Amino acid sequence: MNHDSGVVLETMRHEQRAVRRGGRVLLGCVAMALGAISIASAQQPARKGLKVYISADMEGVAGAVSADQLLSTGFEYDRFRGYMTDEVLAAISGARDAGATTFVVSDSHGNGENLILDRFPADVTIIRSWPRPLGMMEGIDSTFDAVIFIGYHASTSNSAGVRAHTFSSALLTEVAVNGVAMPESGINASIAGAFGVPVIMVSGDNVAVAEAQHLIGPMSGAVVKRAISFEATATMTPAAAQALIRQTARAALGRRGEVKPFVQRAPMQLDVTFKNYRPAELMTYLPAVTRTSSHGIRFMAHDIVELSRFLEFVTSYEAGLQP
Repeated sequence: MNHDSGVVLETMRHEQRAVRRGGRVLLGCVAMALGAISIASAQQPARKGLKVYISADMEGVAGAVSADQLLSTGFEYDRFRGYMTDEVLAAISGARDAGATTFVVSDSHGNGENLILDRFPADVTIIRSWPRPLGMMEGIDSTFDAVIFIGYHASTSNSAGVRAHTFSSALLTEVAVNGVAMPESGINASIAGAFGVPVIMVSGDNVAVAEAQHLIGPMSGAVVKRAISFEATATMTPAAAQALIRQTARAALGRRGEVKPFVQRAPMQLDVTFKNYRPAELMTYLPAVTRTSSHGIRFMAHDIVELSRFLEFVTSYEAGLQP
């Protein structure tokens, strides 16, 4: 071995020792950092599960087509209130699969007393009966992460859709906000949007789902039946519809970050068209209401909450109310 070779070897040994020392220092730093993260994690409370609001109607439930299923006097009503309950429970199960732990459900069909309460888990809150200042969205606030619509139908201004109507099939022929005809899904999504909460899913017939997606945005849709006419449908079976709803709810909650809240500009112009002449005439006795046609009125609302309260008044008030 010559002198130069010895120098080279000694230099290589010195560099190797330096690398080993550096590695030990690096490992020590990593260990300290991981320890700090563990301590910080232990000091911070775990993130709570997701909070979901479900607004449930009945006309969009699989198989529902007429008063035989939708009114309490119908011969199939008891069976279909069970199917309505099952579809809501399916949405809850799907949302739980995706991390939801808190649920508020609005019974929003007819008298608001359709869902079978003792079939729900103990941690679910259910909104029942009327009137409610926020209508089909009573109980929504900014603490919710997402909204799901179950059993929804198309609007009264739509030429298709099973049992299509807007809030009252007996009273109204159109409801419009800022010049745009609104389905119930549009009004209800606007209420959720005012609190910063997105609607992530809707179930119902193909017309109702398409109408909501076109107006509100790219929410997930569970089409459980196809509209043939106002009271005819090609429908999935209840079990198949419930499986689809669960699957859709799970996926929708997982992609909730892709869906934005639906927000209407304020102040809001509300135009309501009645089926009959006299309601429009009498409503203009209120100083905030103007008449726009023989059957139409207009109300300017400061925000969606005021608009919702006015709509609830329009559809619920009777001079002979008791008690």
